[in-house]
Amino acid sequence: MRRIVIALITALALPLAMAAPAQAGGLDDVFAKLLVKQVKGTNVNKHLQALQAIATANGGNRAAGTSGYDASRDYVADKLRKAGYRVTLNPINFVESWSENTPPTLALTAPNAKTYVPNEDFFSFQPSPSGDVTAQVQGVDLTLPPAPAPSSTSGCEAADFAGFVAGRIALIQRGTCPFVTKVQNAAAAGATGIIVFNEGQPGRTDAYALDIGEWRAGIPMVFADFAVGNELASTAGATVHLKVDANLVLGTDENVIAESRFGDPRNVVMVGAHLDSVPEGPGINDNGSGTAAILEIAEEMARYPVKNKVRFAFWAAEEIGLLGSDQYVAGLSQEQRDRIRVYLNFDMVASPNYAYKLYDGDDSDNVGSPAGPPGSAEIEKQLEAFYGSRNLPTVGTDFDGRSDYGPFIAVGIPAGGIFTGAEGIKTDEEAALFGGTAGVAYDVCYHQACDTITNVNATALDVDSDAIADSVARYAFNLRSIPPRTAARSAAAALATES
Repeated sequence: MRRIVIALITALALPLAMAAPAQAGGLDDVFAKLLVKQVKGTNVNKHLQALQAIATANGGNRAAGTSGYDASRDYVADKLRKAGYRVTLNPINFVESWSENTPPTLALTAPNAKTYVPNEDFFSFQPSPSGDVTAQVQGVDLTLPPAPAPSSTSGCEAADFAGFVAGRIALIQRGTCPFVTKVQNAAAAGATGIIVFNEGQPGRTDAYALDIGEWRAGIPMVFADFAVGNELASTAGATVHLKVDANLVLGTDENVIAESRFGDPRNVVMVGAHLDSVPEGPGINDNGSGTAAILEIAEEMARYPVKNKVRFAFWAAEEIGLLGSDQYVAGLSQEQRDRIRVYLNFDMVASPNYAYKLYDGDDSDNVGSPAGPPGSAEIEKQLEAFYGSRNLPTVGTDFDGRSDYGPFIAVGIPAGGIFTGAEGIKTDEEAALFGGTAGVAYDVCYHQACDTITNVNATALDVDSDAIADSVARYAFNLRSIPPRTAARSAAAALATES
């Protein structure tokens, strides 16, 4: 069957191969041109119409935890199954609601007795589940006294918990990495409770109500001021009574993951877009546009005899904290992560007042976050080459952590993609390059009810869908420009050691 499919598609591709210039590449070039020809903006728009109809029939949105999201999931999964993909519904959790029944308890019980004042010295760390534990406290890579500038990396790495005694309460200092990373690492190390305390610099001393927005540990957690954390860290053999009495209700949504029948599973090209909208509207540009584009591409290339495995991901709960992609990546082993050679992200690719923005893989813009992991610069160059072939300009956009590439680059997977702008304001220079209106948001309906089927730019949608098709097809057949993941990790480790 594989030979028949290859023969049929090769026959279709042959005219393109014969018409290509002598310096053209191999199968990657041939199939990229074929896929770009097959992918139609009108077909992408049909998927957008379907997503609009789903939102209209389900209270006006497709947000996490709603019937609109469920219907969007089923629509995408059904299309992919019919195209011939292996489709998996990958469950993820999100917080539906959280409330406290009684104030939390934090009390030193040994070697001395002292009770700290709830909602003053410390607060329940939302969304902590209920829990009641008395155990010895163990500090985790603390910086005491605090450095002159925020610098604590306490709990940011699993290695910080080397020597941590399972069953103890982890005492962790604020700083450097997301709170959720510290919480995950503590839970994985066997902590029975978590006390995170403020870092200690001026302006970073007090406790306050804090919500990390997602549930990652089934143990009680509190956020304390620096004085409390410093006292516990300085008390040899400190044992505390920690109690949280709360109602935590979890919801479950599902990522849609579709994998090609063909291709080497040791070399995975991953392509993602978030499927959910905000509760305020149907989310047709954000992110029906990315969803519809990669769905059309998946359908058209389903029977391609790809060399590398292609995996399409439609993420749940992006709008409430990148939960779908974050929990997916967290659930992968190191070996599974190393098999993902590239991650391509497409979020908002048809903004009405668009600019063709490519994620700045090499940090050539010198703005914000550093360069992406090794291979990210090559992804940016590949996308630039497509726009250049049509004499279309592009500009860079920072890896600012606002979309689903974030969890991938955090574990060293090279990433790239296209973005046409959200609530940011279009500059005079961009208006000169791309047209549109300077001084106005790229998408004036961002996260609003008016993000409907009328809120997409057909030209941007068509061009960006072709650009996505070109890169997906090229990487599906040729990953020579992307360093192997193990080599990239070794190089990054060596660089960190030298610095």
